[in-house]
Amino acid sequence: MSSLLLPASDLGELATPLLVFGGPYSNLEATRALRRVADALKIPPEQCLCTGDVVAYCADPVDTVREIRDWGIPVVMGNCEESLAEGATDCGCGFTEGTVCDRLSQQWFNYASARIEEDDRRWMAGLPRRLLFSVNGLRVMVIHGGVRQINRFLFASQSDADFHEELAGVQADIILAGHCGIPFTRRIGSQLWHNAGVIGLPANDGSSDTWYSLIESAGLGQLRITYRHLKYDVATAANKMADAELTGGYNEALITGLWPSLDVLPEQEKRATGQPMRFAEVLWQAPVSLQHNLW
Repeated sequence: MSSLLLPASDLGELATPLLVFGGPYSNLEATRALRRVADALKIPPEQCLCTGDVVAYCADPVDTVREIRDWGIPVVMGNCEESLAEGATDCGCGFTEGTVCDRLSQQWFNYASARIEEDDRRWMAGLPRRLLFSVNGLRVMVIHGGVRQINRFLFASQSDADFHEELAGVQADIILAGHCGIPFTRRIGSQLWHNAGVIGLPANDGSSDTWYSLIESAGLGQLRITYRHLKYDVATAANKMADAELTGGYNEALITGLWPSLDVLPEQEKRATGQPMRFAEVLWQAPVSLQHNLW
């Protein structure tokens, strides 16, 4: 079913700065570290946006959900929330059956599903598949993977045609997306596709740091987007995974910054394995004709 046809949550008009992130991935240490960042920057919960997959690879699914719920931030449904809410037997990540990613995902999904309580599953079931809001004269849509498919992988190297397919009929100046685990920003015609990355697992860039982004006003109808490193207590998170016998490789990835499988990556992203990521500041102003559109 097209997510465009499913209920969305309209957050109305938001102020800046916005803190944007994806994939807490059951990494309690990373989640708490980012919450401390938001507190230090005095960014209120309603201006902190999560692109989904609160629960995944790491060892603290229950406590991470509780931290996110206590924080009170807007969260869009990820495929992991969808699967856990439905009582599915796998994460619904979109991995090809039989691949290394598919086999490794079964370990952590079974671990998480055995621990998540019914109240948290109900919370997950109630999460919107889209968040909509206006900021500084621009309209924004928050999704998890693709606009029409919750677990569609979209990476920086993919063709314009892939993004045009997603954006057809979407009257938004900016799309904030997640799922793929690697941060990037693409200008697609008169629209912007921004993936802030995830905080719960490194971006296969050889660093144990993870990624989030800040969106700030740069004048009427203009936004400034910057990527930020998140430093947190990696050793504790990795040790918890080892203690929980979540040792398929993602525990080591927390430390090395290298994924245990590259199955999902396009060739360009595979070649970038272990390479430090650097991002220029993005200044964005949509054409006047696209500003103030109604959904």
